[in-house]
Amino acid sequence: MTMLDRLDAGQLIVFGGNRVARVGADLAEAFVPGDHLVVVQETGDLLHIPASEHAVVAAAVDDAVAGFAGLTRCTDEQIADFFARFAALLDDDDVFASIAAANTADVESARARGRSTTRLELNESMRRSMISGLDGWRRTESGRDAVVDRVEHDGWSLEARRAPLGVVAFVFEGRPNVFADACGVLRSGNSVVFRIGSDALGTARAIVQHALDPALSAAGLPPGAVRLVDSSAHSAGHALFSDRRIALAVARGSGAAVAQLGSVASQAGIPVSLHGTGGAWIVVGEHAEPDEVRAAIRSSLDRKVCNTVNCVAVVRSRADLIGPAVISAIDDAAAERSTNGRLHVVEGSEDAVPSELFGTTVTVDRAAGAREEFRATLLPEADLAVEWEWENSPELSLVVVDDVDEAIGLFDRFSPHFVASLISADPDEHRRFYASVDAPFVGTGFTRWVDGQYALDKPELGLSNWQGGRMLGRGGILSGDSVHTIRYRAIVTDAAIRR
Repeated sequence: MTMLDRLDAGQLIVFGGNRVARVGADLAEAFVPGDHLVVVQETGDLLHIPASEHAVVAAAVDDAVAGFAGLTRCTDEQIADFFARFAALLDDDDVFASIAAANTADVESARARGRSTTRLELNESMRRSMISGLDGWRRTESGRDAVVDRVEHDGWSLEARRAPLGVVAFVFEGRPNVFADACGVLRSGNSVVFRIGSDALGTARAIVQHALDPALSAAGLPPGAVRLVDSSAHSAGHALFSDRRIALAVARGSGAAVAQLGSVASQAGIPVSLHGTGGAWIVVGEHAEPDEVRAAIRSSLDRKVCNTVNCVAVVRSRADLIGPAVISAIDDAAAERSTNGRLHVVEGSEDAVPSELFGTTVTVDRAAGAREEFRATLLPEADLAVEWEWENSPELSLVVVDDVDEAIGLFDRFSPHFVASLISADPDEHRRFYASVDAPFVGTGFTRWVDGQYALDKPELGLSNWQGGRMLGRGGILSGDSVHTIRYRAIVTDAAIRR
């Protein structure tokens, strides 16, 4: 076998069976013997993994593999004790002071580089949420080795039992609360190795040092049960999702980065669960009241996350009444954040919005700072596919449709097939909507209910859309106790039995 030990500028790399990518000068110069090259077969992206990053990831996965084996010898009580101890350490003000100091440094560094810090700040609310999540896992039944089915035969029986998958790998954006989320897979007997975004790496290191590792040790769990990939390089995520020892790869973050990671894992033969592109839709039917619409939109714009309302579709016969309610809802949500809102109106839907909004400027908060923008702007229909990643100033798209069926068609064509809500007083309209819309999460009001902790009382690992197809055998909320497989055990009572 010949090993790749160099790349030449201009060198052609085959991908996708019949296409080629060309090696750039920078990649050729950077690539040295021992490095790895991952070719994304879908896009032709050439991903360079330096040998040093590959070694860091391989060592972390080594530990996680050993941790998984060690967990089979640990009791459910030990695992519950780990969650309790982890939560208690986060609740200890003296312990948390070191973590908070690291987070402050991360936030200041991110701001200095012009990065968004909305999800990076480990404030008291996030701290309490982490503690609550860990306590939820402490109280959750294990389910390890639970009998889920039993078939009796003459002289023998067959049991179907739950079993852990193995090593679960996560790549998360820079959100410190991922520790509580990711550790949930221990509940079902899995080990976990994860890479967090570079903005939050200092915070992650502090949590590991002051709370996570001490809790593992005190509970008697193997140290590799939870392992952080201590690297700020994007290539570490590529290396992690290329390691065939991974039983499940989970990615959360921005849509493009998550899609690329998913491709890396899939072509390595690793099952993948992606939680990236979001943006919810609210459809306003023939029998909707303006006040109900205003309340639902306002409650769906309280912050920017994947289940925030991104598009509102209003039937034409109600546009004169509902249009002002949509604008008022955006203003309500903006006022709660002491800012101004933005509206993107699909071309041909202008009559639902006062014309003066297209010429009125407001101050809008962006990640790079405050900007003067028009309060309303026109949008081509194809841009209904755009997810508005707003920082503090709420914004959404508005489209007027002939009927609910047209709204469903636009949703199925342009949305990530994620969250769809219909506001209507007509039960038949709701039945048709639920039967026709291609989404895993369907509601009748605000969209922000789509959350594992809020809806299921379980910390979630991520929410899946149907953009890449429907999932096999599980729902769109990935939670720690849903990461399992099934083993079969035959119990023979008649020694003479034969086929």
